[in-house]
Amino acid sequence: MSVRLVALGGSIGQPGRPSRTESALRRAAAAAVGAGAEVEFFVGEQLRLPLYDPSSAVRDVKARQLVEAVRRADALLIASPAYHGAVSGLIKNALDYFEDLREDVRPYLEQRVVGCIGVGAGPQGPAATLRGLRDIVHALRGWPTPLGVVIGGAPADLSGGPDDRTVDQLESMGTEVADFARTRAPARSLLG
Repeated sequence: MSVRLVALGGSIGQPGRPSRTESALRRAAAAAVGAGAEVEFFVGEQLRLPLYDPSSAVRDVKARQLVEAVRRADALLIASPAYHGAVSGLIKNALDYFEDLREDVRPYLEQRVVGCIGVGAGPQGPAATLRGLRDIVHALRGWPTPLGVVIGGAPADLSGGPDDRTVDQLESMGTEVADFARTRAPARSLLG
């Protein structure tokens, strides 16, 4: 059985050049693909959504595509840059659109496995960002994986170069997300 995975994250950076956060997300997603997942990405400009407005049912095309992809998903990978010790506004705004899932058979992120990644320049910001992502996932009834990844300090070479420990963590988490989602599939099928 193939696992449907939504990979959400990154920042709006230079065109044609992925941010550190997006590179980390793609590394984890590649491992999930190796474990049998089909991945749909929402990164960079795709996350430039109108500010979420709970009083309005009007949604632009990108917001509808994101919500529909999450609705179909078995699992998610979420990566955020650390902005002042917290999840970036870009990522938080995208996550706020998950409120549109509240009336679903599987509301919000219920029955979905979620791997979280925090990325920043120092040691504290990305750790706080990871913790914030986990709190948000819990609030949305999702299942954060035991392994979350914090990337802090000097930019890591995510191609498998000098910082093999970070690459190993990203790949382990990507595999874990796909494997956990696959084991949850029988329970999901009972929900309809």
